[in-house]
Amino acid sequence: MLSREDIAFMYLEQLPFEPYPFQEEAILGWFSSEQGALVCAPTGMGKTLIAEAGIYEAMKTGKKAYYTTPLIALTEQKYREIQAALERWGYSKHYVGLVTGNRRENPDAPILVVVAEILFNRLLTAQSNTNTFHFDDVTTVVMDEFHNFADAERGMVWEFTLNLLPKHVRTLLISATVGNAYDFVAWLRDHVQRRLTLIESFERKVPLTYQWIGDQLLTEQLELMTHGDEESRLTPTLVFCFDRNECWNIADQVRGRDLITPDRQKIITQNIECYDWKEGAGPHLKQLLLRGVGIHHAGVLPKYRRIVEDLFQQKLLSICVCTETLAAGINLPARSVVLPSILKGKPGEKKLIESSSAHQIFGRAGRPQYDHHGFVFALAHEDDVKIGRWKKKYDQIPEDTKDPKLREMKKKLKKKAPTRRTTEQYWTEEQFLKLKEMPAGKLASRGVIPWRFLAHIISLDHNIDPIRKIVGQRLMSEKWVKEGQKKLDEMLLTLANSGFIKLEKKNENIIEPISTDSTEPTDFNFSFAYPTERLAELAKFRGVHPLYGIFLLQHLGLADRAERLQAFESLLELPPSIGPSVRVPKQDILPNGTLSTERLDSMLLSLGLAVTDELVPKTEAEEEEEHEKRRHFGGWAEERFYVIPLAEKLRRLFEYEYPTVDVRINPVWAAGEILLEFKGDFNKYIVSRAIQKQEGVIFRHLLRLILLLEEFIEMTPIDGSPDDWKADLKEMAETLVACCIKVDPQSTEETLEHAKENDIDEMI
Repeated sequence: MLSREDIAFMYLEQLPFEPYPFQEEAILGWFSSEQGALVCAPTGMGKTLIAEAGIYEAMKTGKKAYYTTPLIALTEQKYREIQAALERWGYSKHYVGLVTGNRRENPDAPILVVVAEILFNRLLTAQSNTNTFHFDDVTTVVMDEFHNFADAERGMVWEFTLNLLPKHVRTLLISATVGNAYDFVAWLRDHVQRRLTLIESFERKVPLTYQWIGDQLLTEQLELMTHGDEESRLTPTLVFCFDRNECWNIADQVRGRDLITPDRQKIITQNIECYDWKEGAGPHLKQLLLRGVGIHHAGVLPKYRRIVEDLFQQKLLSICVCTETLAAGINLPARSVVLPSILKGKPGEKKLIESSSAHQIFGRAGRPQYDHHGFVFALAHEDDVKIGRWKKKYDQIPEDTKDPKLREMKKKLKKKAPTRRTTEQYWTEEQFLKLKEMPAGKLASRGVIPWRFLAHIISLDHNIDPIRKIVGQRLMSEKWVKEGQKKLDEMLLTLANSGFIKLEKKNENIIEPISTDSTEPTDFNFSFAYPTERLAELAKFRGVHPLYGIFLLQHLGLADRAERLQAFESLLELPPSIGPSVRVPKQDILPNGTLSTERLDSMLLSLGLAVTDELVPKTEAEEEEEHEKRRHFGGWAEERFYVIPLAEKLRRLFEYEYPTVDVRINPVWAAGEILLEFKGDFNKYIVSRAIQKQEGVIFRHLLRLILLLEEFIEMTPIDGSPDDWKADLKEMAETLVACCIKVDPQSTEETLEHAKENDIDEMI
């Protein structure tokens, strides 16, 4: 049997090039560690080579391994890279599989590349003794982009995965530089009983040059950067924006500039002529690509993003305008990074971007295989550039000049002096330099315990102390640990009140049942939680909060198709920027269905959860009367109510029944309109709403809805016929599938494969 030392030297010997000293140190550190390693280094230090060492060891020992990433796009990229690595090592690429939320390739392979939630869910399932998944023969788990541990929304996935992993599984955590790596390793040792070797580097193989540009507009700067030969020009360049619409605006501003040579333009033309560009954002994007400009963000259809990635990786595009998501690890190698702004947020509420995000963005500059230096440029606000130019021109005329023409010119210039606008927010060179010097973000526990995780723990161990211990040892301040314990008690009490568990407490060696009449969890000292038959119901829901899923089954059997679509769509969060285009229409366009008229409206009124004006639209005469009152009283009138959509009715009723449970509900009407009004014609809908620049968001919304429908098809509602329920949801799903296939066959077929196999690896 090969020793780890043997495998380490075999891995190093097969490398086609000499590794950096840091890479060699990390590789040897991994092979010499008992439980694994945390590797922290700036982008561009070749951490993928280190990560592949864990995969190599699994292959040489005949064991299995998981490779996790936080993003579907990054997972698919790593899937291709690891396939190529195995072929270099003399293995078939079929030893590698892929499982994401909407795609499965070779899922029984010994090496699986997955999004982080997949591994977490499999670990939960493995503990339930269903024999669906087991980890006896898993030797390695690689967690790439591990700094996502500190993500407020999803960080607990990485945290609880480390708690659930069997002790024999060695972990290789790969991360950008973090501010508290030593403390984090100590926390893992003391509280998770996992001893990892820390290997850190703060040096980049390709050093970065930072430059503040205060005298050039963005279009001018980008054009300057494209000048020169292959060695001297500063492209390819990634231009980072914090708004999808701004990406398009910037791309349109620069496309008329001299950014690309005729030879490269000819090659681009040959590369893209085989694709259909007639619909949606296609014509617009095609014209940008032909001018050497790409766009990459969630609003771009996946099929177009793949084309942009391919052209950029071939070094054919000069510029790719993108959002910060691309900084999370997607491999678009660039010589330079440009930031038109370093502020992020809503208009009027923008703040300096976080240091962790800034370092991720900066790190995309400089390609080890091509560049000796990487370049990071931050630009001043265009108003400040114009003010600076005016001042330079104004100061060129002496104050004491005797020339009457110059005095008149200076007078005219003074009248035309540009100023900063009160509606704009500005940033400075000092803030940019502060970002450059700020330490990397720290790893810390975020978020709350997932309900499915809690249900699984209770089903395995009725003693609550172990889960209390996990919550009490999270990597956060004492204040937030106490808040976490309080939230745990709230969750336990909610499950007990709803009949999913029975709570008991130990009082002087006597176990007493707990009355759950009170809603104050601090009144109790829970010791044991015993599952009832109902607890297993929570495990059925993967794409929706399990309690809300059960709640919907109590009501949607009575609903008509439009109401079901409203309820399901409201579970799928859409970005605020597209909100006005997908607003639920008024009742004269989308009338109340049977669920509202026969149940919800009367329940809301009787429980005091709504008033009549929120449920019944005013007549034209009543609207006119109210308008007159407001006009007469200068805009004042009695409190104004708006008719609430079905999703809001459901949310209010749910919060009444589960007052301590937070569920995100977002009333929208996109898939419903595509299905019912546009008969499945995606492009007509997109054009009618003028949201071609956001069509990728709507397309993903439809794919997620397909998966959600597939999940609920297997459920049985309380009211109505189960057969009618299945038939209705199946027909909706099939229509959406046909619609999506016309838009992007590859992405849709990948989603269909996932749905067809009814995989349990859905996102939390």
